[in-house]
Amino acid sequence: MQANARTPVAHTKGRGEVRGGGKKPWKQKGTGRARHGSIRSPIWRGGGTTHGPVKERDFSQKINKKMRAKAVATVLSEKLRKGKMIFVDSLSFKAPKTKDAKATLGGLAKIAGFAELATRRNNAALILLSKHDVNMKNVMVDEARNANPVDLLTYRYILVVDPKVSVKTLTERLEK
Repeated sequence: MQANARTPVAHTKGRGEVRGGGKKPWKQKGTGRARHGSIRSPIWRGGGTTHGPVKERDFSQKINKKMRAKAVATVLSEKLRKGKMIFVDSLSFKAPKTKDAKATLGGLAKIAGFAELATRRNNAALILLSKHDVNMKNVMVDEARNANPVDLLTYRYILVVDPKVSVKTLTERLEK
């Protein structure tokens, strides 16, 4: 899954791929100049590259929906088995202040890494935490429907807000 995040590798044109250069620039003998067969030779300005990177490579891989869903389910079950999932009925903040968010999250447990699973786009906790997210490097806020294995594995703990709805959303997504 992380291979899909890679950017394609560079590609340079060799003497045969550069536009032009089909005709011999001047005759072989009698001019007093060096012999040349093409103006797109690597020696010439505007010519091809001699030993540059060859052929652009795309590293993306197709992952089946069922396989992706199975990966999410496996990661979540492993986190649950190890006690790395924290369930909270609701989160509320007085104002969007990073200090308040750190105090609230720190009060839940002494945790180094969080991945936040909230349920709906209009969830107040999700909106406030996403504003705090800018200042808190070890916290990622996202909806339950956007859960992916890479993000879930990146963070040590997963905080699930409104577990009934979150679990329902995840099971609907995983059963498809």
